[in-house]
Amino acid sequence: MSKGKIVKISGPLVIAEGMRDANMFDVVRVSDKRLIGEIIEMHGDRASIQVYEETSGLGTGEPVESTGEPMSVELGPGLIGSIFDGIQRPLDSIMEVAGTNLHRGVEVSSLKRNKKWAFEPTVNVGDSVVSGDEVGFVNETDIVRHKIMVPNGISGTVAEIKSGEFSVDETVCILDTEKGKTEITLMQKWPVRRGRPYAEKLSPDKPLITGQRVVDCMFPIAKGGVAAIPGPFGSGKTVTQHQLAKWAEADIVVYIGCGERGNEMTDVLNEFPELIDPHTGKSLMERTVLIANTSDMPVAAREASIYTGITIAEYFRDMGYSVALMADSTSRWAEALREMSGRLEEMPGEEGYPAYLGSRLAQFYERAGRVIVNGSKAEEGSLSVIGAVSPPGGDISEPVSQATLRIVKVFWGLDANLAYKRHFPAINWLTSYSLYLDLLGDWFRENVDKDWMNLRSRMMALLQEEAELDEIVKLVGMDALSAGDRLKMETARSIREDFLHQLAFHEVDTYTSLNKQCSMMKLILNFYDKSVAAIEAGANIEDIVNLPVREKIGRFKYVEEENVKDEFAAVINQTDKEISALKGDVQSA
Repeated sequence: MSKGKIVKISGPLVIAEGMRDANMFDVVRVSDKRLIGEIIEMHGDRASIQVYEETSGLGTGEPVESTGEPMSVELGPGLIGSIFDGIQRPLDSIMEVAGTNLHRGVEVSSLKRNKKWAFEPTVNVGDSVVSGDEVGFVNETDIVRHKIMVPNGISGTVAEIKSGEFSVDETVCILDTEKGKTEITLMQKWPVRRGRPYAEKLSPDKPLITGQRVVDCMFPIAKGGVAAIPGPFGSGKTVTQHQLAKWAEADIVVYIGCGERGNEMTDVLNEFPELIDPHTGKSLMERTVLIANTSDMPVAAREASIYTGITIAEYFRDMGYSVALMADSTSRWAEALREMSGRLEEMPGEEGYPAYLGSRLAQFYERAGRVIVNGSKAEEGSLSVIGAVSPPGGDISEPVSQATLRIVKVFWGLDANLAYKRHFPAINWLTSYSLYLDLLGDWFRENVDKDWMNLRSRMMALLQEEAELDEIVKLVGMDALSAGDRLKMETARSIREDFLHQLAFHEVDTYTSLNKQCSMMKLILNFYDKSVAAIEAGANIEDIVNLPVREKIGRFKYVEEENVKDEFAAVINQTDKEISALKGDVQSA
């Protein structure tokens, strides 16, 4: 264990001498207050330490002690439903020790040592097990079956297995390995900066279904995929992430509040326990892990919070679960990198950000994926990462947004103008994209409807034509357009208002199944096709626009799932009748 002393202090950066025996990324305790820090640079016996707590009041000559271990998280029962700070200290335990006013240097266990968990074994004495195999499980909540796995790098034969109630640090299984007896507890540790290993990475060819129409239909994300939500203040980044956390087909949600305002994180802490998980009818917190590192918490801890969150997410992925990680927002994390880089006097890159910003972002996002996990059974797990980006003034030409766009495959560009018009989700259909579309097309055709991709392409084409026609309308007015172009404008408006606009607070409209989304697309495009034929037959565009069935199409999104089939047939029938009546009027005239 290396011991040294402080020679220089610069905000969250502390320089210490006498640290020759320490290693990069070792966790250290700084001063008699035992502040938590991490070594981020070594030169001889001089170590640069990123301190995760307030450093005011420290002086030179104070002791620094290395723990000899890298920054690690404790992984085991007790994660679900917990609220941690950026370095995995549970906020409720800190409050018990320090009260409501947080003190520096508080030392609390990440997982509670005094809580007993009912462990049920799933192996017998004499069974051979390898890394990732389940030796038993704990029912952590009514929803989550927490598998106790053989730690990575260990394999052998079960020599002893117990059942009953245990705390996380008690031995439940003993293995005979090549190196002798190895004890397995309910908890294991893992360094946060190292991705957890897996057997094989799979192609991202299955969608992560979210029930949000603009996402699932227009810009889908694959299971194990990565997406970015850039947008200015007030455009709905956090609300979009809340909707995805609630409705996405994920078994576990890890939500990281990285440098966001305290009141936003408070909303999450207050709302998530009250939200009912639509998949199970239980509280959403029964499958959620929250990591809170708000803007008034130490800047340096923002970097740790991102890695802490993704390591916990990888742990649940290794159990075979589908995990969704929400990072809100990576811009604040990048600002923490910029501050530490400046204090280390490194050569700055664009706008003062470190030159290695892109590679650090890539290291984070590449830990997502759909994989075959370690273990003798070839189980599949996935980790999907959705990162919010908060560019100043909504300008996505800034370095963090650009570095993120070079890495992620889905871009949901939020638009302040849409948010101002109360169009939510405020995802701009002209600037957003998904590079998973080609991979996911076959899945949609096989599992939803053979025409899914064709319907989607036609709707996108109409929206793009509307944008072009809109320029003409602004110059010469709507009356200058032909009847066919007027119809395109009206159909695009229907797509925007009746399909893409979705009410998060409406009990039916908040979530739309893929079959209902397909029915909605068919209704809008069926009306368009029949109207084109009516115009060619000589019908008046004004009469078509004012047909009563248009209101039925617009209100279809409020139809409950069990009534979709009957209502769909009724609207199709009404469309045929009303258009046919128009054609009849034209012919008789």
